[in-house]
Amino acid sequence: MLRRQVPFIISKPPHITIMSTIRQKSSGGRRPKKKIYNRVPELDRVMELRKKPSMILELKTLIQSQPKNNPLFLRDLEKNVGFVRKWDFMGLIEKHPTIFRVTGAPPFVNLTDKAQRVARDEAQAQILMEPILVNNLRKMLMLCVDCRIPLETVEFVGPELGLPCDFKESLIEKYPQFFSIRRFNGRDCVYLEDWDSTLAVTAREARLAQEGIVNMTPNNDKRKVKISKDGNYAGPFAFKVNFPAGFRPNVNFLEQFERWQKLEFPSPYLNARRFDAADPKTRKRTVAVLHELLSLTLERRMTSAHLDAFHAECFLPSQLLLCLIKHHGIFYLTNKGVRSTVFLKDAYVGSNLVDKCPLLQFNDKFVALCGRGNVDLCDSKSSLQAVV
Repeated sequence: MLRRQVPFIISKPPHITIMSTIRQKSSGGRRPKKKIYNRVPELDRVMELRKKPSMILELKTLIQSQPKNNPLFLRDLEKNVGFVRKWDFMGLIEKHPTIFRVTGAPPFVNLTDKAQRVARDEAQAQILMEPILVNNLRKMLMLCVDCRIPLETVEFVGPELGLPCDFKESLIEKYPQFFSIRRFNGRDCVYLEDWDSTLAVTAREARLAQEGIVNMTPNNDKRKVKISKDGNYAGPFAFKVNFPAGFRPNVNFLEQFERWQKLEFPSPYLNARRFDAADPKTRKRTVAVLHELLSLTLERRMTSAHLDAFHAECFLPSQLLLCLIKHHGIFYLTNKGVRSTVFLKDAYVGSNLVDKCPLLQFNDKFVALCGRGNVDLCDSKSSLQAVV
């Protein structure tokens, strides 16, 4: 009798088993995959490659900026660069006798005769840079919602744009038809005096014009084509993308990304107040604003702190870091160096900047005196040849 009653005593457990099965099915029995930010070693390497050249150029500027052409005594080096960096510069002077020489008593550092001859070309490079800097500063003001930007912000991002230290006198006061400095809310601000519609063309649009894509309409080709595996799409509203090697997008992602590439959006030079922040077109326009800001810099890169300075003026999103990470095919965020830096990926081939302004070409020519054979220290054409 006891054996017959056993099934009735254990009649409850099947219900528990079903519940555990449902719980397993809902959770999948696995932890969600951890999202990984794929590194780009070539762009990380840029930060290392530019470390020594930047020190060489800084020491050259320090030597040339001595009052009344006085020599830079080694004993005064600490006053200019600090105790810790002094020893870095001392090692730099010792390693590069083709650029720097130490003579005299007390000893002072100067440029070698060959370095002085090359340094004379900087004046010509600065002359060629002036119209470029004026146009870039005008374009940067046109990107701002009120065509103005605090003077302290311009001073902060000035080195990234290539502006000289005396830009207030050499650019703003020299071109009163374009710029003025006025007080606003207790701060000095740089104002744009003349809006030029011919300048309201982004670097992305200029590239598409060279490829003959600007006049295309998004729906002029009704043929069903295979989805691009690299995310690139030939259309007037598309961005050039370069996904990292470790990124493997699936078909669903590529379909959604192609729809985003085809999505029309307003020009970044139009006033941001006219658009709803929740509109997908406005969010894509934000990517275009970031793309254009980086395009106005010398090396098509900017620290995250510099980009942060444009939050209010350009109506950038509050979660700017997430926006940059989400569009990792267009931008690259590296933590190499003192601060995190944002790169514009389509401006680089490997570790080499494709299009270099006259000032960067001079810098590479001067640093090449140290005998470094890196392709990044060549002009843009030879850099491309070395890569290809």
